[in-house]
Amino acid sequence: MPVPHAPEIRLHVADEATELWQKTEEELEEIGLPPPFWAFAWAGGQALARYILDHPETVAGKRLLDFASGSGLVAIAAAKAGAAHVLASDLDAFALAAIPLNAAANGVADRITATGENLIGSEESFDGLFAADIFYERDLAGAVGAWLQGLHARGTAVLIGDPGRSYLPRERLDAIAAYEVPVTRSLEDAEIKRSSVWRFRD
Repeated sequence: MPVPHAPEIRLHVADEATELWQKTEEELEEIGLPPPFWAFAWAGGQALARYILDHPETVAGKRLLDFASGSGLVAIAAAKAGAAHVLASDLDAFALAAIPLNAAANGVADRITATGENLIGSEESFDGLFAADIFYERDLAGAVGAWLQGLHARGTAVLIGDPGRSYLPRERLDAIAAYEVPVTRSLEDAEIKRSSVWRFRD
């Protein structure tokens, strides 16, 4: 299906959001499967994908990391906008299966590699890093925020897509773009979610 706020991109996504989510939480949790974050185009990811597609100069010819990639939406946007290569990282085995499928559906499979390595704290060098919809849980947000700010301080261009979730470190960020993003009401309690692209202050 086309991504609502970035229709240039098509993703394999869940079309029965509530049923899939409930099935995962009520039945599949018992065998250790995580909620299917990869099966939806979340608000922050849509905003970040739109920004990248509209500003290809931010990615053209660069080697990039899409952290907690989920469906691969942001990685695909970067590849379509001219990135040389995007490493799409996620800890969910289902996301790691979905990313190459979605990349292939958009003709950019040759420039996206998926990895299940936990990269928090990694000092591997990239020209830029993207993170979307990651600040929803306190401990995770603290660890990721500190890591991303450290990378920014060392010269990595870090862009964050987020609709203002609870643990977004707004006091350290500036919004550089804002969008009204169509989302799934059953997941976001709204049909339109105002979402921004953020970067760390110098």
